[in-house]
Amino acid sequence: MDDRVRRVWALGQTLWLDNLHREMLESGELARLVDEVGLGGVTSNPTIFEKAIRNHPGYQADLEELARQSAPPLAVYDRLVGDDIRRAAEILRPKFDERGGRDGFVSLEVSPRLADDTDRTVEEAERLWRLIDRRNLLIKVPATAAGVPAIARLTERGISVNVTLIFSMRQFLAVADAFLRGMEARVRRGERLDEVNSMASFFVSRVDSAVDPLLPEDSPLRGRIGIANCKVAYARWRELYADSRWRALEAKGARPQRLLWGSTGT
Repeated sequence: MDDRVRRVWALGQTLWLDNLHREMLESGELARLVDEVGLGGVTSNPTIFEKAIRNHPGYQADLEELARQSAPPLAVYDRLVGDDIRRAAEILRPKFDERGGRDGFVSLEVSPRLADDTDRTVEEAERLWRLIDRRNLLIKVPATAAGVPAIARLTERGISVNVTLIFSMRQFLAVADAFLRGMEARVRRGERLDEVNSMASFFVSRVDSAVDPLLPEDSPLRGRIGIANCKVAYARWRELYADSRWRALEAKGARPQRLLWGSTGT
């Protein structure tokens, strides 16, 4: 393992890859990253897969077969993306087992078209959860006004969620509360807590991209707001997972909702 990666692990952090395509699976690149680099997870979304399917020839045979069958677009998407996500999950499963379910995840996002519809987000998340059928899957749900209640309902139903597109403390606190409410509902139903995982993907550089143009050219704050935002979020995260509300859930086997730093490019 690279020494820089070891230092990341020593800090209690894990490196995830925000990319996935079939060539990575077939060439062994993803397996190498897991084994040699210590990669702890993979995230994906419809945009990533759109680029992958357009640019990588490994999908061509399946596309031709599905075209001959006159398969509708959703069936095409499910076939291509479902196969890739399942294979990635299988590659990462040893990491998931080794880390006791703390790492080794693959994320798959619900359609962005559902971002403002709670009920349809829940339905689609449940459909994808059944389609992939892997314990180390996370369903990505955006932290929109409609997404937050969906997070609580999915958590209650035992579906592991990676909440994406968190930019502000207001969003983060709403997401954390949704996760806790979902877990508390599971307690009332007598359901297990230890098999439910959750991530809160807090975005970094996109905050700077939005704020920097509003600052003077010589402002010392340019390029620093995103990380400052994350520091505040992490401090609040530590408070949330030290109070009595969380301790009551932890005593019943719950795992905390972990922070994931997304959009980390400069």
